[in-house]
Amino acid sequence: MPSFAQGAPTQAEQAGTAAAPAAQEGEWKTWSSLVGPSKYASDFKHYDYVNPDAPKGGVLNQVAPGTYDSFNPFIVRGTPAAGMANGPGGFGGGLIYDTLTSQSPDEGATSHGMIAEAMRFAPDYSSATFRLDKRAKWHDGQPITVEDVLWSFETLRSLHPQWTSYYHNVVKAEQTGENEVTFTFDQAGNRELPNIMGDLVVLPKHWWTGTDANGKARDITQPTLEPPLGSGPYKIASWRPGDSIEWERVPDAWAADHPVNVGRYNFDRIRYVYIRDSNASWEAFKKGGLDDWRIENSSQRWTNGYNFPAAVDGRVVKKTLEDHQVKSMQAYVLNNRLPKFSDPRVRKALTLAFNFEDMNRNIFFGLNERISSYWFNSELAATGLPSEGELKYLEPLRGQIPDEVFTQEFKLPVYDTPAATRDHLREALALLREAGYRTEGTTLVDAAGKPFTIEFLGDDPSDTRVLEPYARQLERLGIRTNVRIVDGAQYIDRMRNFDFESVGMAYYPQSVSPGNEQRDFWGSAAADSPGSRNYAGVKSPVVDKLIDDIVFAPDRASLVAATRALDRVMLWNWYVVPQWTRTQTWLSYWNKFGMPEKQPAYAGIDPFSWWVKGEVPVNTPADAAAAEKADPAAPPAIPPAQPPVTP
Repeated sequence: MPSFAQGAPTQAEQAGTAAAPAAQEGEWKTWSSLVGPSKYASDFKHYDYVNPDAPKGGVLNQVAPGTYDSFNPFIVRGTPAAGMANGPGGFGGGLIYDTLTSQSPDEGATSHGMIAEAMRFAPDYSSATFRLDKRAKWHDGQPITVEDVLWSFETLRSLHPQWTSYYHNVVKAEQTGENEVTFTFDQAGNRELPNIMGDLVVLPKHWWTGTDANGKARDITQPTLEPPLGSGPYKIASWRPGDSIEWERVPDAWAADHPVNVGRYNFDRIRYVYIRDSNASWEAFKKGGLDDWRIENSSQRWTNGYNFPAAVDGRVVKKTLEDHQVKSMQAYVLNNRLPKFSDPRVRKALTLAFNFEDMNRNIFFGLNERISSYWFNSELAATGLPSEGELKYLEPLRGQIPDEVFTQEFKLPVYDTPAATRDHLREALALLREAGYRTEGTTLVDAAGKPFTIEFLGDDPSDTRVLEPYARQLERLGIRTNVRIVDGAQYIDRMRNFDFESVGMAYYPQSVSPGNEQRDFWGSAAADSPGSRNYAGVKSPVVDKLIDDIVFAPDRASLVAATRALDRVMLWNWYVVPQWTRTQTWLSYWNKFGMPEKQPAYAGIDPFSWWVKGEVPVNTPADAAAAEKADPAAPPAIPPAQPPVTP
């Protein structure tokens, strides 16, 4: 296995300063950060939270919702298998692919060299150059080349609107040295772009442009169930399409002993079994042997559900961990593309009608808190009135944004007394009337006499628990509502094509250093681009301008001010109805794991730093008796076994 002693000292080590100045021409670094110097020296051996001597072996069992039909996560079509890259368009490399640099779980907005052993940036951030590690190779032994990097970049940005938006400012990618690739940008001052280019997933050109075992040319623009060639810590071992997939560790993967991987990826196998819905997932966890750990998101289960035998006798452990990450917006997302939601007075009325306090008391056991920012739980959240730094971005927009941005602190309605309930509903109804609606009997209708209706979309029967109370509240205003639950595949397809009226969802996680991804979340170009993450259909020149202010912020203080300005404008336009959040992580797991004494400071939890210390008994007589008593006629939590497919 190659040695991974790093190259030149970091900028912070050379200068001995607390700042992170732009790299000078010719100066190579082994890390990149948007928030300050990395705490890890260029020759670090491993992250300080891991156990570098963690034993390898054992199996990690997990469940996944719905189904899958593809091993290609980089296109709009198909549903990728668990373990592939995350999110729409396949962000990151998943278990199978490495990236140019590796995001640190222990530091926000900081990456360390991976396929690229070092990087340097133009002083004005108009370009970024990466020097590839000559030891980097694919699982078939072939080297990872500059040609692979260039092909991956050009291919990915042609496959999915997320990448088109993400790489919007990249005008040229070229080889500039024996093992170097340089990306040139159309504008200077975008401090995040070099980090973004480091996140590039590198794909094997020779494999994707080759032929399969039957001599058929592969096509990366189409879904596939042929296990792809990778470079990462795992490869696909076996699968049952739509039912399960098993990954196996690659012991001789080129980066197995890389500092960012030491003490991590300790499981010999990772097995995902697909289940129908969240209730089946819960039953699978209680049964044991199907799902070894979970992040609990149900207040009801966390409070009353852990009374099954394995939890009582200690085979299952519960832990509450503080969560310091940015909490992205969770909301009833309104499809602003629809005429019925185009008027901000209507959207504000729908927000006024949401009684969070009743839901929190009656459904969530008082354990949730109202989310009131798109960057909740961070310094990026707007509070009070705009600061001087924020006004620099907001004043030029005066007259184009709500006046309240300048004069009022944004506050959501609080249903704490019967009088408050009457006041909020009365104000909501007044706004709806201002917008042209009237009541006929008990029904709210528009000027043409057409009833105001809203359909809420969900993909799990448990969604009704949080959709129906809000729907009932809206009916008090005369709005006719309907909750539609569809299967996972249909839900994914409808969301990709923005074929919904309202949906309860949490947005893709935000970081402490927002940037180009905001175009995909809220940018006008993304609003009409199927597969983007602009689910609300925000289409505003003002929002586009503020996103650019974030992207080209010259320093951290400016970035924070511009983000808070965007937060205010988004909130005062009422694009969504904010729901709730929680600043704790509820972790439960079967007591088979060894864990480091601490977890990463930024990510909060890193299951890949765990290891199997020994299996625990499952399906004991007590477990079986409890299951039969709970529901003797319950169907199995997983589909019947079928013969697995192996490469």
